Amino acid sequence: MNVVYRFRIYPNKSQRELFSRTFGCVRFVYNKMLAEKIEYYEKTGKSLKITPAKYKSEFPWLKEVDSLALCNAQLHLQTAYQNFFRDPSVGFPKFKSKKKPTRSYTTNCVNGNIALKDGKLKLPKAGWVRIKQHRGIADDLQLKGATVCMEPDGKYYVSLLYCCGELPVTPVVAQTAIGLDFSMTELYVASTGERGGYPHYFHASQRKLAREQRKLSHCKKGSNRYKKQQKKVARIHTHTARQRKDFLHKQSRKITNSCDIVCIEDLDMKTMGRGLNFGKSVADNGWGMFTNFLSYKLEREGKQLVRVDRWYPSSKTCSCCGRIKKELGLDERIYRCECGNRMDRDENAAINIRREGLRIFGIAFGTEHIAS
Repeated sequence: MNVVYRFRIYPNKSQRELFSRTFGCVRFVYNKMLAEKIEYYEKTGKSLKITPAKYKSEFPWLKEVDSLALCNAQLHLQTAYQNFFRDPSVGFPKFKSKKKPTRSYTTNCVNGNIALKDGKLKLPKAGWVRIKQHRGIADDLQLKGATVCMEPDGKYYVSLLYCCGELPVTPVVAQTAIGLDFSMTELYVASTGERGGYPHYFHASQRKLAREQRKLSHCKKGSNRYKKQQKKVARIHTHTARQRKDFLHKQSRKITNSCDIVCIEDLDMKTMGRGLNFGKSVADNGWGMFTNFLSYKLEREGKQLVRVDRWYPSSKTCSCCGRIKKELGLDERIYRCECGNRMDRDENAAINIRREGLRIFGIAFGTEHIAS
Protein backbone atom coordinates (compact mmCIF):
# COMPACT_ATOMS: atom_id res chain seq x y z
CA MET A 1 0.00 0.00 0.00
CA ASN A 2 1.25 3.48 -0.87
CA VAL A 3 0.66 6.54 1.29
CA VAL A 4 1.01 10.17 0.19
CA TYR A 5 1.89 13.09 2.50
CA ARG A 6 1.39 16.62 1.17
CA PHE A 7 3.33 19.54 2.61
CA ARG A 8 3.84 23.16 1.71
CA ILE A 9 7.35 24.17 0.65
CA TYR A 10 9.03 27.58 0.53
CA PRO A 11 11.57 27.66 -2.34
CA ASN A 12 13.93 30.61 -2.73
CA LYS A 13 14.21 32.65 -5.92
CA SER A 14 16.66 30.35 -7.70
CA GLN A 15 14.65 27.28 -6.74
CA ARG A 16 11.44 28.86 -8.01
CA GLU A 17 13.18 29.57 -11.32
CA LEU A 18 14.34 25.95 -11.50
CA PHE A 19 10.84 24.68 -10.79
CA SER A 20 9.46 26.97 -13.51
CA ARG A 21 11.99 25.63 -16.03
CA THR A 22 11.20 22.05 -15.01
CA PHE A 23 7.46 22.62 -15.45
CA GLY A 24 8.12 23.98 -18.93
CA CYS A 25 10.52 21.18 -19.94
CA VAL A 26 8.12 18.48 -18.76
CA ARG A 27 5.30 20.09 -20.73
CA PHE A 28 7.55 20.46 -23.81
CA VAL A 29 8.71 16.81 -23.76
CA TYR A 30 5.17 15.51 -23.23
CA ASN A 31 3.79 17.54 -26.15
CA LYS A 32 6.76 16.69 -28.38
CA MET A 33 6.40 12.96 -27.83
CA LEU A 34 2.63 13.10 -28.29
CA ALA A 35 2.96 15.02 -31.59
CA GLU A 36 5.55 12.56 -32.95
CA LYS A 37 3.46 9.58 -31.89
CA ILE A 38 0.42 10.95 -33.71
CA GLU A 39 2.43 11.80 -36.84
CA TYR A 40 4.13 8.38 -36.91
CA TYR A 41 0.82 6.54 -36.47
CA GLU A 42 -0.83 8.51 -39.30
CA LYS A 43 2.04 7.58 -41.65
CA THR A 44 2.64 3.93 -40.70
CA GLY A 45 -0.34 2.82 -38.64
CA LYS A 46 2.04 1.64 -35.91
CA SER A 47 2.89 2.89 -32.43
CA LEU A 48 6.14 4.80 -31.93
CA LYS A 49 8.38 4.08 -28.94
CA ILE A 50 10.35 7.14 -27.95
CA THR A 51 12.24 8.47 -24.90
CA PRO A 52 13.12 12.01 -23.75
CA ALA A 53 16.86 11.29 -24.28
CA LYS A 54 16.32 11.75 -28.02
CA TYR A 55 15.68 15.49 -27.60
CA LYS A 56 18.61 16.41 -25.35
CA SER A 57 21.10 16.79 -28.22
CA GLU A 58 18.73 19.02 -30.18
CA PHE A 59 17.53 20.95 -27.11
CA PRO A 60 20.48 21.12 -24.65
CA TRP A 61 18.48 23.15 -22.10
CA LEU A 62 16.64 19.93 -21.23
CA LYS A 63 19.84 18.84 -19.41
CA GLU A 64 19.42 21.68 -16.89
CA VAL A 65 16.43 20.03 -15.17
CA ASP A 66 15.88 16.73 -13.40
CA SER A 67 16.07 13.87 -15.93
CA LEU A 68 13.68 11.73 -13.86
CA ALA A 69 11.01 14.42 -14.24
CA LEU A 70 11.27 14.02 -18.03
CA CYS A 71 11.11 10.23 -17.72
CA ASN A 72 7.93 10.53 -15.67
CA ALA A 73 6.41 12.69 -18.43
CA GLN A 74 6.99 9.74 -20.76
CA LEU A 75 5.33 7.36 -18.27
CA HIS A 76 2.34 9.70 -17.90
CA LEU A 77 1.91 9.73 -21.68
CA GLN A 78 2.05 5.92 -21.80
CA THR A 79 -0.57 5.74 -19.07
CA ALA A 80 -2.81 8.16 -20.98
CA TYR A 81 -2.54 5.93 -24.07
CA GLN A 82 -3.29 2.79 -22.07
CA ASN A 83 -6.34 4.41 -20.50
CA PHE A 84 -7.62 5.45 -23.91
CA PHE A 85 -7.28 1.97 -25.45
CA ARG A 86 -8.75 0.38 -22.33
CA ASP A 87 -11.76 2.69 -22.35
CA PRO A 88 -12.13 5.11 -25.32
CA SER A 89 -14.70 7.14 -23.39
CA VAL A 90 -11.90 8.68 -21.28
CA GLY A 91 -10.70 10.51 -24.40
CA PHE A 92 -7.50 10.60 -26.43
CA PRO A 93 -4.40 12.15 -24.76
CA LYS A 94 -4.40 15.93 -25.04
CA PHE A 95 -1.56 18.41 -25.37
CA LYS A 96 -0.56 20.18 -22.16
CA SER A 97 -1.35 23.89 -22.15
CA LYS A 98 0.99 26.58 -20.86
CA LYS A 99 -2.06 28.50 -19.62
CA LYS A 100 -3.08 25.78 -17.16
CA PRO A 101 -2.94 27.43 -13.72
CA THR A 102 -1.73 24.34 -11.83
CA ARG A 103 1.75 23.13 -12.78
CA SER A 104 3.62 20.08 -11.51
CA TYR A 105 6.31 17.53 -12.15
CA THR A 106 7.12 14.14 -10.62
CA THR A 107 10.52 12.70 -9.74
CA ASN A 108 11.69 9.42 -8.19
CA CYS A 109 13.86 8.66 -5.19
CA VAL A 110 17.14 7.11 -6.38
CA ASN A 111 20.30 6.77 -4.27
CA GLY A 112 19.08 9.26 -1.67
CA ASN A 113 18.47 12.15 -4.07
CA ILE A 114 15.27 12.93 -2.11
CA ALA A 115 15.44 13.28 1.66
CA LEU A 116 13.41 14.87 4.43
CA LYS A 117 15.39 16.09 7.42
CA ASP A 118 15.27 18.89 10.02
CA GLY A 119 12.51 20.93 8.39
CA LYS A 120 14.10 20.78 4.94
CA LEU A 121 13.49 18.67 1.85
CA LYS A 122 16.24 17.64 -0.53
CA LEU A 123 15.17 17.56 -4.19
CA PRO A 124 17.20 16.71 -7.31
CA LYS A 125 18.87 19.79 -8.87
CA ALA A 126 17.11 22.09 -6.36
CA GLY A 127 19.01 21.06 -3.24
CA TRP A 128 17.52 21.66 0.21
CA VAL A 129 14.12 23.41 0.23
CA ARG A 130 12.34 24.75 3.33
CA ILE A 131 9.25 22.71 4.14
CA LYS A 132 6.42 23.00 6.67
CA GLN A 133 6.08 19.46 7.98
CA HIS A 134 2.84 19.63 9.94
CA ARG A 135 2.67 15.90 10.67
CA GLY A 136 5.11 13.13 11.49
CA ILE A 137 6.07 10.24 9.20
CA ALA A 138 6.83 6.75 10.50
CA ASP A 139 10.46 5.68 10.24
CA ASP A 140 9.65 2.30 8.65
CA LEU A 141 8.12 3.88 5.52
CA GLN A 142 10.16 3.88 2.33
CA LEU A 143 10.25 7.08 0.26
CA LYS A 144 9.49 6.34 -3.40
CA GLY A 145 9.09 9.72 -5.09
CA ALA A 146 7.90 13.31 -4.93
CA THR A 147 5.60 15.55 -6.94
CA VAL A 148 6.26 19.29 -6.84
CA CYS A 149 3.22 21.43 -7.58
CA MET A 150 2.57 25.15 -7.95
CA GLU A 151 -1.04 26.10 -7.22
CA PRO A 152 -2.87 28.92 -9.09
CA ASP A 153 -2.37 31.22 -6.08
CA GLY A 154 1.42 30.94 -6.47
CA LYS A 155 2.05 28.65 -3.47
CA TYR A 156 4.25 25.57 -3.78
CA TYR A 157 3.49 22.10 -2.40
CA VAL A 158 5.17 18.72 -2.49
CA SER A 159 3.48 15.32 -2.33
CA LEU A 160 5.78 12.62 -0.95
CA LEU A 161 4.96 9.04 -1.94
CA TYR A 162 5.82 6.37 0.64
CA CYS A 163 5.55 2.60 0.36
CA CYS A 164 4.38 0.90 3.53
CA GLY A 165 3.68 -2.58 2.19
CA GLU A 166 0.49 -4.46 2.98
CA LEU A 167 -1.21 -3.14 6.10
CA PRO A 168 -2.75 -5.93 8.21
CA VAL A 169 -6.40 -4.92 8.43
CA THR A 170 -8.63 -7.02 10.68
CA PRO A 171 -12.27 -7.04 9.50
CA VAL A 172 -14.58 -5.51 12.06
CA VAL A 173 -17.61 -7.49 13.23
CA ALA A 174 -20.52 -5.40 11.96
CA GLN A 175 -22.60 -4.02 14.81
CA THR A 176 -23.83 -0.68 13.50
CA ALA A 177 -25.00 0.34 10.04
CA ILE A 178 -26.20 3.61 8.57
CA GLY A 179 -27.73 4.75 5.29
CA LEU A 180 -26.86 8.09 3.71
CA ASP A 181 -29.05 9.83 1.14
CA PHE A 182 -27.53 12.63 -0.93
CA SER A 183 -28.97 16.04 -0.11
CA MET A 184 -28.20 19.10 -2.18
CA THR A 185 -28.78 21.46 0.73
CA GLU A 186 -27.17 19.47 3.57
CA LEU A 187 -24.74 17.06 1.84
CA TYR A 188 -26.50 14.03 3.29
CA VAL A 189 -29.42 12.89 5.42
CA ALA A 190 -28.77 9.78 7.51
CA SER A 191 -31.19 6.99 8.29
CA THR A 192 -30.96 8.07 11.94
CA GLY A 193 -32.34 11.50 11.02
CA GLU A 194 -28.97 13.23 11.38
CA ARG A 195 -28.10 15.82 8.72
CA GLY A 196 -24.73 16.83 7.33
CA GLY A 197 -25.27 20.56 7.74
CA TYR A 198 -23.06 21.57 4.84
CA PRO A 199 -22.13 25.31 5.08
CA HIS A 200 -22.13 25.98 1.27
CA TYR A 201 -18.70 27.56 1.09
CA PHE A 202 -18.84 28.47 -2.59
CA HIS A 203 -22.21 30.20 -2.23
CA ALA A 204 -20.85 32.19 0.73
CA SER A 205 -17.85 33.41 -1.29
CA GLN A 206 -19.72 34.19 -4.53
CA ARG A 207 -20.21 37.91 -3.82
CA LYS A 208 -16.53 38.44 -2.97
CA LEU A 209 -15.47 36.31 -5.94
CA ALA A 210 -17.67 38.30 -8.33
CA ARG A 211 -16.18 41.57 -7.09
CA GLU A 212 -12.60 40.38 -7.66
CA GLN A 213 -13.47 38.93 -11.06
CA ARG A 214 -14.94 42.26 -12.14
CA LYS A 215 -11.68 43.96 -11.18
CA LEU A 216 -9.79 41.34 -13.16
CA SER A 217 -11.90 41.99 -16.26
CA HIS A 218 -10.92 45.69 -16.15
CA CYS A 219 -7.17 44.90 -16.11
CA LYS A 220 -5.08 44.77 -19.24
CA LYS A 221 -4.39 41.13 -20.00
CA GLY A 222 -0.76 40.20 -19.38
CA SER A 223 0.08 43.28 -17.29
CA ASN A 224 1.52 43.08 -13.77
CA ARG A 225 -1.75 44.33 -12.30
CA TYR A 226 -3.61 41.61 -14.21
CA LYS A 227 -1.31 38.91 -12.79
CA LYS A 228 -1.71 40.22 -9.23
CA GLN A 229 -5.49 40.34 -9.54
CA GLN A 230 -5.48 36.87 -11.10
CA LYS A 231 -3.79 35.53 -7.97
CA LYS A 232 -6.41 37.20 -5.77
CA VAL A 233 -9.17 35.37 -7.66
CA ALA A 234 -7.22 32.12 -7.43
CA ARG A 235 -6.79 32.55 -3.66
CA ILE A 236 -10.56 32.78 -3.20
CA HIS A 237 -11.10 29.59 -5.20
CA THR A 238 -8.32 27.81 -3.31
CA HIS A 239 -9.66 28.91 0.09
CA THR A 240 -13.15 27.65 -0.80
CA ALA A 241 -11.79 24.31 -2.00
CA ARG A 242 -9.78 23.82 1.20
CA GLN A 243 -12.76 24.70 3.39
CA ARG A 244 -14.83 22.10 1.55
CA LYS A 245 -12.12 19.47 1.78
CA ASP A 246 -11.61 20.07 5.49
CA PHE A 247 -15.34 19.76 6.18
CA LEU A 248 -15.64 16.54 4.15
CA HIS A 249 -12.64 15.00 5.91
CA LYS A 250 -14.17 15.72 9.33
CA GLN A 251 -17.61 14.40 8.36
CA SER A 252 -16.21 11.20 6.80
CA ARG A 253 -14.02 10.60 9.86
CA LYS A 254 -17.00 11.11 12.18
CA ILE A 255 -19.09 8.55 10.27
CA THR A 256 -16.18 6.09 10.03
CA ASN A 257 -15.63 6.17 13.80
CA SER A 258 -19.31 5.61 14.64
CA CYS A 259 -20.45 3.04 12.04
CA ASP A 260 -19.25 -0.35 10.77
CA ILE A 261 -21.33 -0.42 7.56
CA VAL A 262 -22.18 2.68 5.53
CA CYS A 263 -24.71 2.39 2.71
CA ILE A 264 -24.90 5.03 -0.03
CA GLU A 265 -26.35 5.41 -3.51
CA ASP A 266 -24.02 5.03 -6.49
CA LEU A 267 -24.96 8.36 -8.09
CA ASP A 268 -23.73 9.91 -11.35
CA MET A 269 -23.01 13.43 -10.15
CA LYS A 270 -21.94 14.79 -13.56
CA THR A 271 -25.26 13.82 -15.12
CA MET A 272 -27.17 15.26 -12.16
CA GLY A 273 -25.32 18.58 -12.46
CA ARG A 274 -25.92 18.85 -16.20
CA GLY A 275 -29.37 17.38 -16.60
CA LEU A 276 -31.14 19.10 -13.70
CA ASN A 277 -29.36 22.48 -13.99
CA PHE A 278 -27.99 22.07 -10.49
CA GLY A 279 -24.35 22.34 -11.52
CA LYS A 280 -23.17 24.79 -8.86
CA SER A 281 -25.05 23.14 -6.00
CA VAL A 282 -23.93 19.63 -6.93
CA ALA A 283 -20.29 20.68 -7.39
CA ASP A 284 -20.25 22.75 -4.19
CA ASN A 285 -21.30 19.79 -2.03
CA GLY A 286 -18.44 17.59 -3.24
CA TRP A 287 -20.40 14.34 -2.81
CA GLY A 288 -17.93 12.40 -4.97
CA MET A 289 -14.99 13.55 -2.84
CA PHE A 290 -16.96 12.73 0.30
CA THR A 291 -17.65 9.15 -0.82
CA ASN A 292 -13.99 8.69 -1.79
CA PHE A 293 -12.91 9.80 1.68
CA LEU A 294 -15.43 7.42 3.24
CA SER A 295 -14.24 4.55 1.06
CA TYR A 296 -10.56 4.61 1.98
CA LYS A 297 -11.12 5.48 5.64
CA LEU A 298 -13.57 2.62 6.12
CA GLU A 299 -11.22 0.25 4.27
CA ARG A 300 -8.31 1.14 6.55
CA GLU A 301 -10.47 0.45 9.61
CA GLY A 302 -11.66 -2.92 8.28
CA LYS A 303 -15.18 -1.58 7.77
CA GLN A 304 -17.47 -1.63 4.71
CA LEU A 305 -18.93 0.88 2.27
CA VAL A 306 -21.90 -0.56 0.34
CA ARG A 307 -23.05 1.17 -2.84
CA VAL A 308 -26.71 0.76 -3.75
CA ASP A 309 -27.68 0.85 -7.43
CA ARG A 310 -28.65 4.34 -8.57
CA TRP A 311 -31.89 3.02 -10.11
CA TYR A 312 -33.12 1.61 -6.82
CA PRO A 313 -36.34 3.59 -5.99
CA SER A 314 -35.23 4.69 -2.54
CA SER A 315 -37.19 7.97 -2.63
CA LYS A 316 -40.41 6.46 -3.98
CA THR A 317 -40.52 3.46 -1.63
CA CYS A 318 -42.31 3.72 1.71
CA SER A 319 -39.93 2.73 4.50
CA CYS A 320 -42.83 1.35 6.57
CA CYS A 321 -44.97 -0.74 4.22
CA GLY A 322 -42.76 -1.01 1.13
CA ARG A 323 -45.33 0.48 -1.25
CA ILE A 324 -43.77 2.30 -4.24
CA LYS A 325 -45.18 5.58 -5.48
CA LYS A 326 -45.38 5.83 -9.26
CA GLU A 327 -44.84 9.60 -9.29
CA LEU A 328 -42.94 11.75 -6.83
CA GLY A 329 -41.98 15.30 -7.78
CA LEU A 330 -38.80 17.01 -6.64
CA ASP A 331 -40.86 19.68 -4.89
CA GLU A 332 -42.50 17.07 -2.59
CA ARG A 333 -40.21 17.20 0.45
CA ILE A 334 -42.60 15.25 2.73
CA TYR A 335 -43.25 11.61 1.87
CA ARG A 336 -46.89 10.63 2.42
CA CYS A 337 -48.09 7.05 2.08
CA GLU A 338 -51.52 5.44 2.19
CA CYS A 339 -50.41 3.38 5.19
CA GLY A 340 -50.22 6.59 7.23
CA ASN A 341 -46.48 7.05 7.06
CA ARG A 342 -45.58 10.75 6.90
CA MET A 343 -41.91 11.70 7.14
CA ASP A 344 -39.14 13.70 5.52
CA ARG A 345 -38.49 12.53 1.97
CA ASP A 346 -34.69 12.26 2.37
CA GLU A 347 -34.88 10.45 5.70
CA ASN A 348 -37.30 7.95 4.20
CA ALA A 349 -34.86 7.39 1.32
CA ALA A 350 -31.92 6.96 3.71
CA ILE A 351 -33.79 4.22 5.63
CA ASN A 352 -34.48 2.41 2.36
CA ILE A 353 -30.84 2.77 1.29
CA ARG A 354 -29.69 1.26 4.58
CA ARG A 355 -32.10 -1.64 4.23
CA GLU A 356 -31.08 -2.34 0.62
CA GLY A 357 -27.40 -1.99 1.50
CA LEU A 358 -27.70 -4.57 4.25
CA ARG A 359 -29.49 -6.91 1.85
CA ILE A 360 -26.67 -6.51 -0.66
CA PHE A 361 -24.12 -7.10 2.07
CA GLY A 362 -25.87 -10.34 2.95
CA ILE A 363 -27.22 -9.35 6.34
CA ALA A 364 -30.89 -9.79 7.07
CA PHE A 365 -32.53 -6.51 8.00
CA GLY A 366 -33.55 -6.24 11.62
CA THR A 367 -31.02 -8.69 13.11
CA GLU A 368 -30.13 -8.02 16.72
CA HIS A 369 -26.41 -7.33 16.22
CA ILE A 370 -27.02 -4.52 13.70
CA ALA A 371 -28.10 -1.31 15.39
CA SER A 372 -29.81 1.57 13.63
